[in-house]
Amino acid sequence: MNITEIESLFTRADNTYLCARWGRPIVPVVFGVENETISLLKGAFEAVCVLAGHTMAETDPELGANVMMLFCREWNDLSDVPDLHRLVPELAELILRLIKVDANQYRIFRFDDQGAIQACFIFLRMDEQLREVPADTLALSQAVQSILLWSDVAFVKASPLAMVGGNAVLRPDIAGVIRAAYDRVMPAVAHDPSHAIRLSARVDILQ
Repeated sequence: MNITEIESLFTRADNTYLCARWGRPIVPVVFGVENETISLLKGAFEAVCVLAGHTMAETDPELGANVMMLFCREWNDLSDVPDLHRLVPELAELILRLIKVDANQYRIFRFDDQGAIQACFIFLRMDEQLREVPADTLALSQAVQSILLWSDVAFVKASPLAMVGGNAVLRPDIAGVIRAAYDRVMPAVAHDPSHAIRLSARVDILQ
């Protein structure tokens, strides 16, 4: 993956550049699925954290859990989740927007004072399309898309996953970018496109 391709992963639709990684251990919690699926989801986050050289924990001292995944049948179901409106003040407006565009997934990130990722809320509406996705594939996809603040258009044309022998795996080029972004010499947050040059150099070094 060349510098231009790396830069595009963090260049948003409004042409601003922003890359951020987690500034604290990840603590996921999952609602709306069976226990077996919960284990798959948490296992995917653990695998991606190992790849990144990041850590997971049993609890977050401020939030309890800092990755909240909610599965629902319809977007209006989110309004029935106790206290969710306190965590996501814009919930009512968000539900209307998701219904309007017929979305089946959405992620909201929160950031600490330094701009590093502090929390992530993942909402998944299990429509016909998502129901056809194997649970392990869905789990890995969500973990990958939550480990960094990617561009809002980063994976519109190509998934971060690839199929190998009938199984979904993380693309090696995306894995390299994740490892590089979490390297200790790299900043937790970057707004300048020159950051992509540094990322590219770290990818080469870490290969």
